[in-house]
Amino acid sequence: MSPRTDPDHLARRWQELRAAEPKLRIRDAAARLGVPEAALRATECGGAATRLVDDWPGILRRLPLLGEVMALTRNESAVHEKIGEYRPPSFEGGHALVLGEAIDLRLFLGRWAHGFAVEEQGRPSLHFFDAHGDAIHKVHARDDTDLGELRKLVEIFRADDQGPALALTARPPRPVERADEEVDGEGLRAGWLALRDTHEFFGLLRAHRVSRLQAMRLAPAGHARRVEAGSLEPLLRGAAAAGLPIMVFVGNPGCIQIHTGRVERIAPMGPWINVLDPGFNLHLRQDHVAQAWVVRKPTEDGIVSSLELFDAAGETIALVFGERKPGKPELPRWRELLGELNDHAAKE
Repeated sequence: MSPRTDPDHLARRWQELRAAEPKLRIRDAAARLGVPEAALRATECGGAATRLVDDWPGILRRLPLLGEVMALTRNESAVHEKIGEYRPPSFEGGHALVLGEAIDLRLFLGRWAHGFAVEEQGRPSLHFFDAHGDAIHKVHARDDTDLGELRKLVEIFRADDQGPALALTARPPRPVERADEEVDGEGLRAGWLALRDTHEFFGLLRAHRVSRLQAMRLAPAGHARRVEAGSLEPLLRGAAAAGLPIMVFVGNPGCIQIHTGRVERIAPMGPWINVLDPGFNLHLRQDHVAQAWVVRKPTEDGIVSSLELFDAAGETIALVFGERKPGKPELPRWRELLGELNDHAAKE
């Protein structure tokens, strides 16, 4: 075991960093130490952290008992925070759905590997990680959270092993994208035009073995338009000014979290664009957006349009839609806002 991964060494280094920088977040400390966040969290077992067993359905079924909490899902470029109550989950295969008005989640439980209950500055929380030690989803207590139920949850799902070591697997290399000419472009475009629900888009990508970003390049005419990388801010400001409800999706391989409703306070801070509303916060690194696309997909209710943001590696940062209910067409004002976004200016 190398010093970098030895839990005793990590615990000492983490203590030293906290002593020198009390406000340093554990995610930033882990990055500085060159280890996954979960490895650093595990060193706190027996103290601030309690390892949980991997009964994810059991834990999810008890979350509604906690009352109001803050749900947090993030990726490398965006953080999505929602305040509300968990509704009882539903399960199908390795997937789970939490369909609440405030907390709306798509959970891919096959990606969940490690869980901890954490006590920091008197505020308890639950943290869930994948097999590589990357954060999937977090649940933070608030003033109105039922702390008795939270303690009961931790007691029920407390793991026998509370040691500081954590078995993690290396992140696999990102799949190499095939050359565009190797893709059945005509078949992809025909399948795109035959869509009847936006959820079918994931299956279309799998069937043709293309990434989401590659599909943008190969899309049917008029169905994907590349716009300026900084398009999110004017779109959010336009939606706020119009009082237009929108849907904001932020996810990672284990969880997608969705906000549905209006946005009001749009606040850029350095490289971040933020939504700072009472029940919803979004923090997104605009400097991480390498490509932005306005995308149009056919459905039984007509065309559904979105703004889709990608980082330099082609990973999805966030998706933004206009609010829409099944059986109802997309709001015209949403399409107008997307139409007002400037095209990407190709640089020679």
